[in-house]
Amino acid sequence: MNIKRVTLYHVSMNLLSPFVTSLETVQQRETIIVEVKDKDGATGWGEVVAFSSPWYTEETVKTSWHMLEDFLIPKVLAKEIHHPSDVTTLCSSIKRNYMAKAGLETAIWDLFAKKQGVSLSQLIGGTRSTIEVGVAVGARSIGDCLRQIEHYVQEGYRRIKIKIKPENDYEWLKEIRRHFPTISLMVDANSAYTLNDLQQLQALDEFQLLMIEQPLAADDIVDHAVLQKQMTTPICLDESIVTCEDARKAIELGSCKVINIKIGRVGGMNEAKKIHDLCQAKGIAVWCGGMLEMGISRAHNIALASLPHFTIPGDISASSRYWEEDIIIPEVVVKNGMVEVPKQAGIGVSIHRKRLEEITLYKRTYTAS
Repeated sequence: MNIKRVTLYHVSMNLLSPFVTSLETVQQRETIIVEVKDKDGATGWGEVVAFSSPWYTEETVKTSWHMLEDFLIPKVLAKEIHHPSDVTTLCSSIKRNYMAKAGLETAIWDLFAKKQGVSLSQLIGGTRSTIEVGVAVGARSIGDCLRQIEHYVQEGYRRIKIKIKPENDYEWLKEIRRHFPTISLMVDANSAYTLNDLQQLQALDEFQLLMIEQPLAADDIVDHAVLQKQMTTPICLDESIVTCEDARKAIELGSCKVINIKIGRVGGMNEAKKIHDLCQAKGIAVWCGGMLEMGISRAHNIALASLPHFTIPGDISASSRYWEEDIIIPEVVVKNGMVEVPKQAGIGVSIHRKRLEEITLYKRTYTAS
C-alpha cells in the first residue's frame, strides 16, 4: 500500500446522558476521525479515542492531533506499507502516544482488509459470527444507576459494569444486588483506591462480582499482585497494560486474573492481538473495553472481540447507547445481548458522510510529496 492522503477530522458529539467515573464526568465527546487513501483511491477509517482532558491517560485530542500531524502521518506517507503491522515498526521510535498511533494504524488495517477483499475480523483470525456484549453504567445517583441497569437488562445486555469509588462502593453494590441478585456484575474503580483500602476492597468479595477493574494506580502491577492474593474477586487490569510486555510482567507477578484489551490504549490492533494471544497461552481471561467511541472505533472493537479468547462480554454497546445519530451505516445494534460481526470487507460499515460533516469542527488533509 502506498498511502497518498490522510485526512484528520476533529469532531464533537453530545452524549445522550452524562457518563460519570471516579475521575471525570463526560458530557461531550471530542475525538479525531482518521481517513487514509492509497494510490488506487481505496479508503480506510480509524478513530483516535483520547479524551479532551488527560484524565484517563496522558493523551488528549490536542496532543494526538500534534503527534499525528508532525510525526506519525509523515512516516506513513514516506514509506510503502506491505502490512498494517509495518505501522508499529515505522512508529516505534516515537515514545508512547498510543491512542494517536492506534487511530492511524487501525485506519490502515481497514484499508488493508478492503484491498484483500475480506472482513477485518477474518483478516485477524476472528472465529465468531456474533459476540456477547455488556454495558458500562456511569451514574450520578444510585436511583439513576438502578434505572439504567433495569433498562439494559431488559435490552438483553449480558453483563453490567458499574463505576465505583470509595465513598459509595459497598452501599451501591448492596442496593444493586438487592434489586438484581443474579445479573453478571463487575465494577470499575479507575484507580480510586490504594492498599490502605484493603479491608474496604475485601468487603466487596461478598457481592460475587465477575471482576474488579483497575482498583489501584494506573501505572501499577506490583501492588495489584499483593491485592489479588488477598481477594477472591478476580482483579482486571486496564490502564496498567499498554504493551504486551506489560501484560507478560503482570501475569508473571500474579497481578490479575483478567485483562481488559482496548485497541486505543495499547497502540493499535497489532498490539491488541499480541496481548490476546499471550493471554490465551497463559490462561488469563480477556474482554474488549470501550472508550465512549463513535461507530468507527466500535466497528474495530467488534472485529477484535471476534477473536477466540474473548470469552467475557465486552463494552461494545449499541450506537443508540450514546448517540442520537452515529457516523456509521448501519449503526451497531444489540439484539438479545448479541452483536453481529460484519462479513463485508474491512470494518464492514460505511461512513455517514453527512453526519460526519455535521459534527466536524475542523479538518485537514496531508498528502505524500
